[in-house]
Amino acid sequence: MKRIGVLSDTHTYVHPELERIFSSCDEIWHAGDFGNMETVDALQAMKPLRGVYGNIDSHEIRTVFPRVARFFCEDVDVLMTHIGGYPGRYESSILEIMKVKPPDLFISGHSHILKVMPDKRFNLLHINPGAAGKQGLHQKITFVRFVIDGKSIKDLEVVEFDR
Repeated sequence: MKRIGVLSDTHTYVHPELERIFSSCDEIWHAGDFGNMETVDALQAMKPLRGVYGNIDSHEIRTVFPRVARFFCEDVDVLMTHIGGYPGRYESSILEIMKVKPPDLFISGHSHILKVMPDKRFNLLHINPGAAGKQGLHQKITFVRFVIDGKSIKDLEVVEFDR
């Protein structure tokens, strides 16, 4: 069993409650737009970190993280990228991956819009954790926590704060 904390679009901002929010998590996953290496370092100091780079991220961050990450957590096949779209509206390169070998869990960021939704066509769960930073038009800062137990994704929680 693994407890996962997911966030995206920090844009250099590390919320003062983040360490407490993810204290029960085993790993932190970041779906891009870290903003700077200081943000990466702060997250890595909290928990083991997986991530992908976003469109605002520097060359330095792009040498540390891939554009698309695919990995297993327990028995769940995870695909994560920054600009990926969502069920019914996937970005073209992600749609090609979905057609060939869809994951069990697809995580993307970029839109700053929190979405947790099933994709019945590809039989997967899509999560966009919204935006954890202060840049953008979003009204809430959001984070997502959940548990992966074998093949099961459960106990999903959304944590939100006013900007």
